[in-house]
Amino acid sequence: MPAPEHEADLALLTEAARAAGVVALQYWKNAPYAWEKEDGLGPVSEADIAINDLLEAHLRGARPDYGWLSEESADDAERLTRRRIFVVDPIDGTRAFLNDEGSFAHALAVVEEGRVVAGVVHLPVMNLTYTAVAGGAALMNGRPIHPSQTAQIPGSTVLTSKLSDDPRHWRDAVPEYHRSFRPSLAYRLCLVAEGRFDATISLRAAWEWDIAAASLIAERAGAIASDRAGEALRFNTPTAQANGLVVAPDALHAAYIRALRPFPA
Repeated sequence: MPAPEHEADLALLTEAARAAGVVALQYWKNAPYAWEKEDGLGPVSEADIAINDLLEAHLRGARPDYGWLSEESADDAERLTRRRIFVVDPIDGTRAFLNDEGSFAHALAVVEEGRVVAGVVHLPVMNLTYTAVAGGAALMNGRPIHPSQTAQIPGSTVLTSKLSDDPRHWRDAVPEYHRSFRPSLAYRLCLVAEGRFDATISLRAAWEWDIAAASLIAERAGAIASDRAGEALRFNTPTAQANGLVVAPDALHAAYIRALRPFPA
């Protein structure tokens, strides 16, 4: 059964995510100013920064004792001393956002002692809100969701990048999966949680803000979420990264973990 404080945090995250969506839609399709981050970390826009500021004020204003980890904030190691922290991606899928595509998301989570206890992924253009709380059900717009029952790799539908077609990542031949892609990693996990795709795989290091909220949603739906070696995901780590990501129903997840090389080639 969900703890009352986790339920309260979920309500706070949901309120904040919807407020973020309102701001995002004011910038979307209005050519917001954007630039490339250093070290090849991708684009950022004035909308990302405005939403980050809104979320930090809203969330930390309500929970001043929680730490903070966001893609658009300078990292502060002080978060490592906090029992609970917010893990936030103001716009997950910024390239899609800047290309006037509606598949971007706001991903918000509360992490307690290394595990996610509340998570929200909100797609304002698509009017989709995925939520989960530790000990509770995974919901999409208030309705329970569940992953597929696919157990075998051949023919499975996988949300992943072209990197997964590189044979160096596999113990044997590249599996016979059907590959698709969505720019938002959080949305990919949610699509697996609701059974629209069988799995999602990321063979690059995965930032915590991209996967925290949606990993809980996938797990509470009934999927398994791990790093590429099959190890349990931990959050609020010093690097704020996981060793890749594999999310799928139990049997299919096990099959992919057996097939993958556990560390980057």
